[in-house]
Amino acid sequence: MRYGGVAAVRGVSLEVRPGEIVGLIGPNGAGKSSTLHAIMGLVRPSGGDVELDGRSLRGRPPEAVARSGVALVPEGRRIFGELTVEENLRLGLSGRRSQDGASEDVERVIEMFPVVGEFRRRHAGVLSGGQQQQLAIARALVSAPEVLLLDEPSLGLSPTVTDLVFGALETIREDGMAILLVEQRAQRTVALSDRSLVLANGEVRLTLTPDDAGDTERMIQAYLS
Repeated sequence: MRYGGVAAVRGVSLEVRPGEIVGLIGPNGAGKSSTLHAIMGLVRPSGGDVELDGRSLRGRPPEAVARSGVALVPEGRRIFGELTVEENLRLGLSGRRSQDGASEDVERVIEMFPVVGEFRRRHAGVLSGGQQQQLAIARALVSAPEVLLLDEPSLGLSPTVTDLVFGALETIREDGMAILLVEQRAQRTVALSDRSLVLANGEVRLTLTPDDAGDTERMIQAYLS
């Protein structure tokens, strides 16, 4: 994938199966967000393919990718502050392939993130950053995706809310969803994920498992290589 004449990501190949979390970690500018954007159709790959259940998504617009079963929780949350929490959730519901089970999914995310139910009639713009992040994940989940992409979900969050978000990801994995997680908290991501890819200069330099979470020296070498 290229931006003008600059290759942002080169030769990255990965697979995320149902019920798995795959982490993408690495220094700033490594190509992590670019990889998510290519999957979501926000940028067009210059080569290769993006497949979901054997179907190519390459070249499809983001709304078509979403309706195929992929949801992105973007960096910075991007909730609609002038809308209520409930109205933001409805936007997620509008992306579902079927409305069957929609009410149950809304109740499920409220159970996972009680703040969403508690403040459902408030304008989303008055929520704290941590509350907005919970809403952003809830909005993605009610679209009933097969694959959930998250871009720096813990960015700017307190330790308590970070614990809540990572706990929710464990629950979502147990429900059988495939999760691709871009994160700045490298050790925690490695400990949580089934496997984590270290990206540096647009290339995969290392694959880590939860057993490697304590090997900070190995991670630092991959970041700097």
